[in-house]
Amino acid sequence: MMDKLLALLNREVANFGVLYIKLHNYHWYVKGTQFYTLHPLFEKLYDEATEHLDTVAERMLMLGGKPAATLKEFLELATIKEATGTETTNDMIKELIKDFELIVKELDEVFEIGDEVTKDMVIGIQSSFQKHIWMLKTYLM
Repeated sequence: MMDKLLALLNREVANFGVLYIKLHNYHWYVKGTQFYTLHPLFEKLYDEATEHLDTVAERMLMLGGKPAATLKEFLELATIKEATGTETTNDMIKELIKDFELIVKELDEVFEIGDEVTKDMVIGIQSSFQKHIWMLKTYLM
C-alpha cells in the first residue's frame, strides 16, 4: 500500500513541476486586454504550485519515498501537459481548469489510501484548487 501511495504522490510532484513551468509560460506569453489581470494571477498560481510541489515532495520524504526532482522525471510521470507558448488567453484559462480538475481528481486516489496527515495535506490542496477552478470558470462566462 505504501508503494502505491508513494507512486501517486510522485505523480503529483511531477504534475506540480510541469504546472510550475506551464504557469511561467502563461505568465510570460499572455497578451491582450486581460494582460494586467492574468499576468499577476499566473505569478500567484506558480508561487502556489511551488508550495504544493515542496509540500508533497517533503511528505514523500517523510514516508520514505524519493520524489521526482528532474524535468525529465516530471515529464515522464506527469499527467498534465506542457504549455506550447501559442495558447490564446482563453486557451490558457481552459487548460488550467482542465489541469486543476485532473489534479483534484487524482488527489482523491491519494486520499483513499493515505494516512491522516497525508489526507489533511490533500484536503488543503484540493480546497485551494477547487476555488481556483470556480474563479477561472467564472472568468470565462
